[in-house]
Formats: sequence, C-alpha cells, structure tokens
Amino acid sequence: MGLEKFDPTLAGHDLVQDLKWDPALRAEFKDNERAVLDRYPLRPEERRAIEERDFRTLYDIGFHPYLGGQLSRFIYGNDAARGALIANKKLIASLTGQK
Repeated sequence: MGLEKFDPTLAGHDLVQDLKWDPALRAEFKDNERAVLDRYPLRPEERRAIEERDFRTLYDIGFHPYLGGQLSRFIYGNDAARGALIANKKLIASLTGQK
C-alpha cells in the first residue's frame, strides 16, 4: 500500500484527524457513529466503506494508509493490548479480502 492512489480531498482524513485530537468526538463516535459520520462531507463510497469496515475500498479510493490504520483502531479498539491487536487483525483481513 503506497501513496500512489492517495487522494487528500477525502473527508475521511479530516474525520480521523478530528477523532485523534478530540476525546469527546471519539466517545460520541463509539456511541453513535452515524451521527458523527453525518457531520462530514463523505463521498458515498467512502462512507459505505467506513460503515462496512472495508479498508481495501478505502485505500482503493485514495485513503491514506496511515490514517486507515488509525481509523481501524478507533473502530475496533485503541488500547495498547488486546484492542489494538484486534484492530490490526481486522484491518489486515479487510485488506486481504478475508473480512
């Protein structure tokens, strides 16, 4: 996964950066993901890929690989132990088509 498809105009990049720096937004995302996603001008395929946890599609439409890894941790768990491991495994499964 290189940066050859990277599209800096994707709104999901802003979403991840906001989640990274705003603990209240992270908590809301965990409790009501749909409401948080509604605030961002996500492209239909971008939003669908986030909702379906389809990281391969996100990367194919131009999502930055580093931010995709961060998004997986916000979705599946972000602690330094089990949650991070689950997030990494789910990310890899999505990228390799194993969902």
